[in-house]
Amino acid sequence: MVTSAAAFVPGLDLARALYEEGVRPVLRTALPTLRYAAARVGDGSEVLGFDTARSTDHDWGPRLELFLTPEDVERHGEEIQDLLARHLPKQVRGWPTHFRPSGDPHDPVRHMELTEGPVDHRVTVQDVDTWVAARLGPCAVEPEAGDWLAMPQQRLAEVTGGAVFRDDLGELGTVRERLAWYPDQVWRYLLACQWQRISQEEAFVGRCAEVGDDLGSAVVAARLVRDVMRLALLLERRYAPYGKWLGSAFARTEAAGVLGPSLRGALAATEYADRERHLCDAYEAVGRMHNATGLTGTLDPSRRPYHRRPFQVLHAERFARALMETVSEPCLRDLPLTGAVDQWADSTDFLVRQPDL
Repeated sequence: MVTSAAAFVPGLDLARALYEEGVRPVLRTALPTLRYAAARVGDGSEVLGFDTARSTDHDWGPRLELFLTPEDVERHGEEIQDLLARHLPKQVRGWPTHFRPSGDPHDPVRHMELTEGPVDHRVTVQDVDTWVAARLGPCAVEPEAGDWLAMPQQRLAEVTGGAVFRDDLGELGTVRERLAWYPDQVWRYLLACQWQRISQEEAFVGRCAEVGDDLGSAVVAARLVRDVMRLALLLERRYAPYGKWLGSAFARTEAAGVLGPSLRGALAATEYADRERHLCDAYEAVGRMHNATGLTGTLDPSRRPYHRRPFQVLHAERFARALMETVSEPCLRDLPLTGAVDQWADSTDFLVRQPDL
């Protein structure tokens, strides 16, 4: 239970205040020569900039990640934890720095609470390589083309989002820059796979409706809306978060103003004809966005019949094929068009889990 009536403060601002008003003074006094990085990165809605007052009810508050060399983690890690427990302010911007565990060993959620004793804080101490490997896998520090396919975009967003307040070592900034976006060849392959996903189901909206399965038609339409949103994020070089924040991330794209009305129309439609029309409007718009990238030759983005059947589609596989013709990386060219892990799996537990080292 939060024992604070303080006004909501975005979590990144709170993290900066925790560092500047609490952590930095303690380290400057006790370990004046220590070289480290201080950041708010990793899990938490505030890292992606989506936190609100609702977020304050659990696992939110003054939090910080400290990164040291592996040798300094071994030498000073426990000392820093103890120093901060004894000397951090009890509150920052009116929010407690003490976090009470839930009491349930199977429930890792923690809640802010005022305390008179030592602060059970949320400042972690680790080295950069170990932290990155724990979030994305051991190959993530210097990934090759194939390694990128094993890293969910949610996790990539957590590592490259947030804010860095100090980086004496430069390692955190280097890794974040390296992971900021996919290499060009990987990007092209993932775009092709996303177009292929649309191609696989764009005719099903009509086929379901034709046999009287209007609910099935609506479900397929919703899946296609999601795929178009993720395609738009890929085209704008933005990592797509998992389901809770996908719409919020999409709303920040330039494409949202163009695609939003059609996608909402497809979801709201109660008749197949309207559902198909709105989807095709969206397909044509995102097809024009693809052409504007110059990644391939210009492709006709207009709707067309699905072979001899009376369904209007884009035939999105045309875009997938054109993109694959530009992929020269051997380990990608030989793969099926299934893509990265979050293009074929969407379990939240899978996408946000800690990978096995």
